[in-house]
Amino acid sequence: MTPTLVRQHLSHAGTTPRVNLCARARDWSEIQERMLVPLYETVHERLEVGPATRLLGLGCGSGLALLMAASRGAAVTGVDSGRPELLALARQRLLPEGAGTRARTAIVDGSPRDAADAETPAFTVVTAFEPIGCLAGDSEGLGELLAEAIPLAERGAPVVLAGWGPPERCATSSVLRVAAKLADPLRRAGSPRPARRDDLEEVAQRAGLRPDGSGRVACPFGYADLDSAVRGLLSTGLFDAAIAATDQEQVDKEVAEALHPYQRPDGTVWMPNVFRYLVARVPQDSGGPGLHGSTARPSSGG
Repeated sequence: MTPTLVRQHLSHAGTTPRVNLCARARDWSEIQERMLVPLYETVHERLEVGPATRLLGLGCGSGLALLMAASRGAAVTGVDSGRPELLALARQRLLPEGAGTRARTAIVDGSPRDAADAETPAFTVVTAFEPIGCLAGDSEGLGELLAEAIPLAERGAPVVLAGWGPPERCATSSVLRVAAKLADPLRRAGSPRPARRDDLEEVAQRAGLRPDGSGRVACPFGYADLDSAVRGLLSTGLFDAAIAATDQEQVDKEVAEALHPYQRPDGTVWMPNVFRYLVARVPQDSGGPGLHGSTARPSSGG
């Protein structure tokens, strides 16, 4: 999602697979990231993202969701950390060289607290489009991000969380089982697991947010050929534990074999998937010690 499908786990208890991070970032932005466009469009439409919107994108990655919000007139701020290759691509998209610095756009390498100060207007929408519910422990980092982001938002502002749909509705789940099988000897956090029905609600509850609706969106994964499908899927980071446990060549081979049932006669690869999103609200009484706790106004959007 950023936005990426998952935060890319490159280290597993000291074992780091050999990954070309620049090539992976390109594969993500050129092949995989567009698969979640239906999710971004649905959320932006539901929340009526437009010129009056001040949007904070958590885990913004290479910035496609931000670009789509900015194209609707929104002021966008994206934050991410530990992924400079992806942020460089986000800046190319949103702050192209020679175009000057857009007053309504910011890309921040750091935490949400680095994205605002006492003079920054409160955000009216917060998005966390990186889907959870696929890796063990993948919601923990999201909880930390929300704890920092919520004080920067208006009271009542919508906060959007995203997650994988039920395994039976996600064809990609069968391919992800390859990652689980190869990584199983590690038995560590970061190994693929099936999505649970209440993953998003549990995260929202722990963050003190009030659920205010949810939805499901079809996000099929379509690729020009088998090689593109393998590169796109590996760019998500979901197979890092498998690479660390075995090697890149074996993972490439087994992922390609798992994709064969989804390859069409013309060579393209097509996997239907469903993703889920939750709209939660910042409490109206969130006037604690946060940056905007005593000055934020109720949101009128969404």
